[in-house]
Amino acid sequence: MNQQPQLFASDPWPELADKGVVFLLDTRSRFERQQLEAWIAAHQDGRECTVLALSLAGGEKEIKVAALKGLVDKHNAAALVVPLRIAWTPPSDALESGPQVRDFLFGDLRRPGSWKARRILKNDPQRVHCIAAQPATVAELQQRFATLRYSEATGTSLQLAGFVARQAGIALDIAERSLRGGRYKVPRYVRDSLLASPAYLKELESLAIEEGKSLEQMLKECRVYMKEMISIPRTFWIDVFARFNDFVLGLGYQDQIVYDKEAAARARQMVRDNPSMLLWTHKTYLDGLVVPKVLFENDYPLPHMFGGANLSFAGLGFLLRRSGAIFIRRSFQDNPGYKLTLRHYIGYLMEKRFPMNWSFEGTRSRIGKLMPVRYGLLKYVLEACYENDARNIHIIPISVSYDLIRDVQEYATEQTGRGKGAESLRWFIGYIRSLAKPMGKIYLDFGEPVILERCPDPDDKLALSKIGFEVAVQANNVTPITYPSMITMSLLGAAPQALTNGELVEEVQALLDWSRQRGIRVSSDFEPQNAQAMRGLLELMINENVITRYDEGPEVVYAIALEQHPVASFYRNTVIHFFVNKALIEMSLLRAAEAGDAAAEVFWQEVENLRDLFKFEFFYAPTDEFRRQIAEEMERVTPQWAAYLERGASGVSGLLEKLHPLVSHATLLTYVEAYTVVADFIARTDPEVQLEEKASIEAALKFGRQAYLQRRISSEASIGRILFQNAFKYLDNRGLINPGRDIRAKRIAEAQALRVILRRLELVRGLVMDRRGSDWYRQEEKI
Repeated sequence: MNQQPQLFASDPWPELADKGVVFLLDTRSRFERQQLEAWIAAHQDGRECTVLALSLAGGEKEIKVAALKGLVDKHNAAALVVPLRIAWTPPSDALESGPQVRDFLFGDLRRPGSWKARRILKNDPQRVHCIAAQPATVAELQQRFATLRYSEATGTSLQLAGFVARQAGIALDIAERSLRGGRYKVPRYVRDSLLASPAYLKELESLAIEEGKSLEQMLKECRVYMKEMISIPRTFWIDVFARFNDFVLGLGYQDQIVYDKEAAARARQMVRDNPSMLLWTHKTYLDGLVVPKVLFENDYPLPHMFGGANLSFAGLGFLLRRSGAIFIRRSFQDNPGYKLTLRHYIGYLMEKRFPMNWSFEGTRSRIGKLMPVRYGLLKYVLEACYENDARNIHIIPISVSYDLIRDVQEYATEQTGRGKGAESLRWFIGYIRSLAKPMGKIYLDFGEPVILERCPDPDDKLALSKIGFEVAVQANNVTPITYPSMITMSLLGAAPQALTNGELVEEVQALLDWSRQRGIRVSSDFEPQNAQAMRGLLELMINENVITRYDEGPEVVYAIALEQHPVASFYRNTVIHFFVNKALIEMSLLRAAEAGDAAAEVFWQEVENLRDLFKFEFFYAPTDEFRRQIAEEMERVTPQWAAYLERGASGVSGLLEKLHPLVSHATLLTYVEAYTVVADFIARTDPEVQLEEKASIEAALKFGRQAYLQRRISSEASIGRILFQNAFKYLDNRGLINPGRDIRAKRIAEAQALRVILRRLELVRGLVMDRRGSDWYRQEEKI
């Protein structure tokens, strides 16, 4: 049966075609050309036209436009250029399942060869679509070309022909997207567009003069950079990557990622309408699969993800580059040509509304909490936006969380001083195999966007830091409290003691009640109807040796083994930011209790002192907002809190009685112990010696191990490279690193001050134990 009349039902001929028509056929085979020519003829009605067939595939191959040059030259300005293409859609079952092995062997279902195309047209004609893009006159195309060149020389006829071909390919992609969906919006002809950009060429010419090179030499170098960095996404490989993500994440995690679909839809609209960045938190390599999976499921335009060149190894690099990854060198500060090319490439993507996405922390968090923002990529993207005068830039924070993470044990050993292994194909296969064990659920949350009406000056470091800070705060705000984070926080607070099942439930419930009262996001696992899920997670944590259970006594008890404190601390740290202000209040109240009538003044002084102590660890609101947050938290304790403080020690004791739960010992102990180790180590060093950070931290790691064996610190969780780096920064900020007058006495005083804070943390822990013990005795009396 001849299905072609149905295929040719629509009319490719434009209205007002009396000034001439050029049909530009994007074809991959003679069969496609024959069908498109038949489509034109089916509606021709004696009208005259010119037909030219060429491949507009783009990518890394240049379009052969010599024949098009002649057509553009000879047609009058009013002639219409009409791009045509045949689009092939996969069968419905293939859309559900994604690419199969047979597709790798026999080819992409969306790009059939001539033999397969004939069979599809005969047996499955609903998969074949003749599409016509929006036509444009030769004059309109010439005007666009002139505008692109910023009113400079209009360029050669060959350059104009190349521009017309690229415009035709893009117009056809837009028309075809209604069949495929927004997720298949991909950039086309990026290299050709950059090499045709007058702005890029002008800057490159200036750089060539500075470098003492010819423009041709610079172009040759920059073509190499483009080959390295420019992503070449393809529909087929986007689908392959989506299926790969499903497979890898499905090895250990539940099928459905937990996220708010309405929030995802709002963010999608922002991305479609504005130049956008999706900046996500980074806990594991899997983050780079989770974010694309959710975006793909929600039909986002293809997000371009930055990745280090270390991941561009055989196999993975091939796949990622064809599904939106941009591989950049780890260091290129001394390569102005590379920086220039990267900036213009980013600017091109942002201008065309392709969202960028990467981890704003720059590297995986080895200790669970949010790491400091890395400004390099953010600066380059904003610089590109600034040069292009982009408006309403939307920076959307994304928090990615997990019940359990396979990498945590590796992080724990890495922090003690052992180096990280190099990434390779062999490493990658081993990593994938290690994921094949249950690890619970994955959570993804969209934070409130940081919107820039216009980009700040790229050299405005303060503006850049404010943007990064706000992104981090918004990401922290939407991070959910998970079951493992609450269990580890409760058990770390009790360590080295174990908790009975009842005590553990009571501790967790108190933390949950406090969190819910403040509108903090809490995993649905804590709902009564999900009790089975909680029990399942508890078993997973026991199987993973995160916690230990002893059930041979009269009561079942739970604890964290000392050697597992670093692992447990990782999960606790994922939500620690919610409890920092409360912890500062508790510690400041203890200090105020020692101050007599000056309790109120000392309380606020200590709040500021502790804020300064941990400024390299946590993100705080600006000073006025921070003080308001502290006051609001005190207001929740009691509206008369200020009057309590005015009463001195007795009033402070009354406030402490009202604080429930107490969290400072479970929240801050690791950090204070780490700072104490480094401060003690620095106090022991020769005051005349200039201290170098890397060597000092390596030595402090060994000193910390000794301190743990002597039980001067409570666990190995307080020994870590990142913790010690921040402690070193803090001491340097206090002027205690460089040799100086009376430096030894100052260092000793700082170490002693930290030990005073440790004693207060022990006092809080004692208060918690006393309250827990009292509850136990009350239960015994009932028995």
